[in-house]
Amino acid sequence: QVQLVESGGGLVQAGGSLRLSCAASGIIRSIYAMAWHRQAPGKERELVARIISGGTTNYADSVKGRFTISRDNAKNTVYLQMTSLKPEDTAVYYCNFVVAPYTYWGQGTQVTVSS
Repeated sequence: QVQLVESGGGLVQAGGSLRLSCAASGIIRSIYAMAWHRQAPGKERELVARIISGGTTNYADSVKGRFTISRDNAKNTVYLQMTSLKPEDTAVYYCNFVVAPYTYWGQGTQVTVSS
């Protein structure tokens, strides 16, 4: 059974930083992609950042230059370093691993940015 466990969320003031982590347990082979999504109240879940096996990354326009995604393959862990946080970054953040043909999701971690 594969499980993803996120950590690092919390309450931070605007302009602050947080680092999210997502670690996978269980049998993980050949993770193709790791990603972070977020869902704000009343809004659809959206992709924030993704990193694929070769190291290529892509980001939502709203977070470019502020967020950095990275991965530690040996630890089956993905990170999201968030800086210059804004109130509109407030959401539940979910990690997601693609191990073809399966997709796994974490339970979510709340990030709240106060103005």
